[in-house]
Amino acid sequence: MPATPPLARPSPPGAPGAAPLLALADQCVQCGLCLPHCPTYQLDRSEAESPRGRIAYVRALASGQMAPGPVGDAHLDHCLGCRRCEAACPAGVRYGELLVGARALQAARKPLAPRIRAALALLARPRLLAFLIRLQRPLAWALPRSWRAGLPPPPRREVRMEPAQAPAGAPAVALFMGCIARPHEAGTREALSRLLAAAGLASVVPPGQGCCGAAAAHAGDASGAATLAQANRLAFAGHERVLCLASGCHDTLARSLDGVGRVEDPLVLLDETGDRLRFRPAARRVALHLPCTQRSVVRSDAALRRLLARIPGLDLVELPDTGCCGAAGLHQLAEPARAEAFRAPLLQALAESGASELLSANIGCRLHLAAGTTMSVRHPIDFLAEHLA
Repeated sequence: MPATPPLARPSPPGAPGAAPLLALADQCVQCGLCLPHCPTYQLDRSEAESPRGRIAYVRALASGQMAPGPVGDAHLDHCLGCRRCEAACPAGVRYGELLVGARALQAARKPLAPRIRAALALLARPRLLAFLIRLQRPLAWALPRSWRAGLPPPPRREVRMEPAQAPAGAPAVALFMGCIARPHEAGTREALSRLLAAAGLASVVPPGQGCCGAAAAHAGDASGAATLAQANRLAFAGHERVLCLASGCHDTLARSLDGVGRVEDPLVLLDETGDRLRFRPAARRVALHLPCTQRSVVRSDAALRRLLARIPGLDLVELPDTGCCGAAGLHQLAEPARAEAFRAPLLQALAESGASELLSANIGCRLHLAAGTTMSVRHPIDFLAEHLA
């Protein structure tokens, strides 16, 4: 009896089988237009480190023409999941779906690394994670150097903003907290509430919500991602509009809440209601980093530029598009050397910009960039609220 093709074995809960993966891979016409946009191809100059090469590998596995191996799996692991290739693909290949499906089947036959399993376990328990993060500053002396270097503590909140006062009867939007962003973006959520109130909107933070599940899905933990998605569906039931501050969480959360509520980028919402907002001058130079997910998936970069352009006197320097910063979810933990290589040109451009601080709309990018610079790295929402007139 012929051997069962490697990817034709029973799939883990929530993971696609070989046939859907083969259908996704067959959409690729192998034109190569994605190559110049792929950060891993630009770094390694290897076809195997390109979207086209990875799709060919997944197609060979799904069709049973090739058995999985450590070399092919390493190339699949190196993918940042930035989805820049999707924006450049003339055939409309849904590469993000293919990558998540391939990694789910990969994880079914090859256990995740212990550090990745530990990270996913913490992300799935945001309250415990927030408690441990709060211990970073007082216990910094006892933490490993790699932890201190890779995960800066949350910013000090010595000066709290005045509570937001939305008009009576104002329509309400729900705020998504996430996992690691729960402690790191506490001040940012206050800032967003102030901006929303000025725009005539109230905000609420539904209890029971947790991690969006993007890290679990990208690591191949399809079952864990499905569990997190269901928890968020229950938490946001009854909320028609949900705002997500992190561009890296947006798509996963939107898929989870499909049919429950509409997930929106607050930058787009504020841009749409921008005629109600007034800003004080900011006579200094500020650098702007546009995350891959903001450019290619959420596509709120134009709205952000318009909002910042409304601040009088602001000297905005947009960092050049050198490719992914290297954070890429848990990639900075799984592949720290490669993550630093991706980050290096951005940090060089930042150092040469003459800016006094850096703005970036994704929590993972901010943490990764902040670990490589002494400059303040904040969400654009913080900057906008600080200059609200």
